[in-house]
Amino acid sequence: MQVTFPDGFLWGSATAAYQVEGAATEGGRGTSIWDTFSHTPGKTWHGDTGDIADDQYHRLDADLDLLAELGLRAYRFSVAWPRVQPEGSGAVNEAGLDYYRRLVDGLNRRSITPCLTLYHWDLPQPLQDAGGWPDREIVGRFTDYAGIVYGALGDQVPMWLTLNEPWVAAWMGYGNGKHAPGIANEAQALVATHHLLLAHGSAIEAMRSIGSGDSKLGITLNLTPARAAGDDPADERAAARVDGNANRLFLDPIFRGRYPQDMIDHYRPVSDFSFVREGDLETIATEIDWLGVNYYFGNRVAGDPSDPERGFVVLPPEGNTTAMGWPIEPDTMASLLERLDSEYTKLPIYITENGAAFHDYVDPEGGVDDPERVEFLDAHFRAAHAAIENGVNLRGYFVWSFLDNFEWSFGYSKRFGLVFVDYGTQTRTPKQSARWYAEVIKDNAVGRA
Repeated sequence: MQVTFPDGFLWGSATAAYQVEGAATEGGRGTSIWDTFSHTPGKTWHGDTGDIADDQYHRLDADLDLLAELGLRAYRFSVAWPRVQPEGSGAVNEAGLDYYRRLVDGLNRRSITPCLTLYHWDLPQPLQDAGGWPDREIVGRFTDYAGIVYGALGDQVPMWLTLNEPWVAAWMGYGNGKHAPGIANEAQALVATHHLLLAHGSAIEAMRSIGSGDSKLGITLNLTPARAAGDDPADERAAARVDGNANRLFLDPIFRGRYPQDMIDHYRPVSDFSFVREGDLETIATEIDWLGVNYYFGNRVAGDPSDPERGFVVLPPEGNTTAMGWPIEPDTMASLLERLDSEYTKLPIYITENGAAFHDYVDPEGGVDDPERVEFLDAHFRAAHAAIENGVNLRGYFVWSFLDNFEWSFGYSKRFGLVFVDYGTQTRTPKQSARWYAEVIKDNAVGRA
C-alpha cells in the first residue's frame, strides 16, 4: 500500500566529518581526540583510522553530484572543529572554513538543503589535554567556535544542530571508554553530560545574538526507548533507570529545565550534582527551533538482582537484527515519536539519523543489491508516516548514511551507506537502496501506486 508524506517533507541523508573527510593532516587541520584514539593500538577494529576515510575532502564535487543524481533534498554534514580551530580556541584556520564554504555553496547550487552539525565528536585534542568535556572551560570554547562557524555560514545554512548525540560523547567517551577519549569514569560522564548540554544552550544564545537570516537552530539526540521485559516491578524499575540515563537525562533539562530526580538520586554515590551552577539549567533550556532524533533500536530490559550495582540487564534481541546485532523495531520508533509529542514538545522533529548496517558486497555484475536495507527503510518510513497520522510534527528524514564510512570503533567493518565505497580505490557504487530511495523522494511516498 502506498503512503504519501506531507508536502514539503524533507528527504535527506547524513554523514560526519571524521567518518568521511579524510585529509587528517591537510589544510591546516589540527588533531582531534578521534585521531589520537584511533591511532592507539586496540581501540578500533584492525587499527582502522579516519586518516583517509572516504576522502571526501578531495572528492567533494563528485560526492555532491552524486547526492544530486540520487535526488536528495537535504544533506546533513558536520564541521570538524579542529579543521576550523586547530587548537580548539584562538586563531581560526581560514582554509578550513573555506572548505565548508565550498561544501555549503555546492549544496545550495544543486538545490540541496544544507543541515550543519557543529559537533560530531571530533574534539580538538588540546582541549582534551586541558580536561575535555568534564572541564567547565570547554563551554566557552565551544560557544566561541559556534559563533565563528555561524558568523561565516549562518546566512547560507538554514538548519543548524549544536551537538550530535551528547549521550554518546559523554557516556561512551567518558563513561565506558569505548569511544574517544577512552575514559571509563561515571562521575566524569555525568559532568561531561552537563557541560555538553550547557555548551549547547550557550551556543544557541550566541548564534541568535549574531542573527544571521532565518536559520533554525536545534540539537540532535540519540534516543533509545527502554521497555520492561515483563510485569515484575524489578523489570519496570530497570527500564526506568535505562530510560533515565539514555533519554530523560537529556530531554528533561532541555525541555523542562531540570534533571530527573530519580537520576539525581541514582547517581548520588558518584556525584552530588554540584557541577550545576545558578543559571545553568535556564541556559540549557534555551528555546530551540527544532529537535533532531537519531533512532536505531529499542532495548528490552530486565532487573538483575545478581548485580546490585548495575541492577539491570539488556536482553538479547528478539527477531531479525542488523549486522550490528541491533533489533529491527520500526514500531518502537513510532512510539518514541509519539512520546516526544505527548510528553516533551510540539516543535518540528526531524529524524536526523536512521539506517542499518548489512553485509553488503559488489556482485560479479558490478551491482550492490541490499534488499534487507530496502525492507528496513520501507518499514521505518511507514512507521514515521503512522506517527505523522497520529499528530506528530515530523518534518523530515535523514537516512544514515550517504556513504559507507569509518564506523568509529568498528572501523571499516560495518557498512551503513546508501552508496557502497571500495576503500582501496574510493569507487562509489550506489546500492539498490539508493535507487529505491531516489524513487521514494521523487514520489514523496513509499510504495508506488
